[in-house]
Amino acid sequence: MVAEPVDIGFANTEITPQGWEATLELGFKLSNDKTVLAHRRHHGPLTVQRPFYPEGGVCHLYLLHPPGGVVAGDSLTITINAAANSAALVTTPAAGKFYRSTGELARQSVTLTVAAGAALEWLPQETIIYEGARVASELRVNLESGARFIGWEVLVLGRPAANEGFTVGQACMSWQIFRADELFYRERLKLDAQAFLARWGLNGHSACGTMFACPASVVQLEAVQQLIGETAGRGVTLIDDLLICRALDTRADRLRGFFQQVWAALRPDVLQRKACEPRIWAT
Repeated sequence: MVAEPVDIGFANTEITPQGWEATLELGFKLSNDKTVLAHRRHHGPLTVQRPFYPEGGVCHLYLLHPPGGVVAGDSLTITINAAANSAALVTTPAAGKFYRSTGELARQSVTLTVAAGAALEWLPQETIIYEGARVASELRVNLESGARFIGWEVLVLGRPAANEGFTVGQACMSWQIFRADELFYRERLKLDAQAFLARWGLNGHSACGTMFACPASVVQLEAVQQLIGETAGRGVTLIDDLLICRALDTRADRLRGFFQQVWAALRPDVLQRKACEPRIWAT
């Protein structure tokens, strides 16, 4: 089945020849009961730190973007493949940033492919979209039969600590999840000044996030519902065995902390291993 919310618009995503065009390709495979980074190729300012192994054979990897932010005309392309029976967690050491634009788009495209029996976690820290930025972001997840996946995306519009809202700018987000090469879930979202303030949009909340977990069941759905309780700005649903959790907040750290709680609750069942937070989250 395909679950597709109402499409409220998606900007033209043509890449201009100006700016950085950075690409990063990563491939994980299982070798002697340990997941190794078997393939790494990059062009431009995208790279990774050496892998960490805080929980045995699971590979923890940190993505690095040395410029520290994305400007108009930049294009970042990330491709990650997890081979059969491998297990990897990918995160970032700091928040990503998209800076103000005079008109050109900044683009990010992420493709994650998880083979049968493999487990991949895509858990980047929040992305800050400065007022006046124009962003097009695409996330595609390809899950083979028997694959396991947890991933999230946390966005911050403006900089509340600097009294900056989001009165101008645009962020167009696209998520697609394929199951056995068939489109299962698709969502497109346009965030601009109107959506930022409207009650039908973010209602002035500067931070919003979406989290996916698969495979999940009613047991995990109920566990997250109990975790949410009566807290406003939190929600969770289950489409077949795909769990989708959403959150709004006025503070990114509080939203990220909530997602980390959900991740810790889901990981034992979804990925069949207890929670082990990346060390970088504590810094």
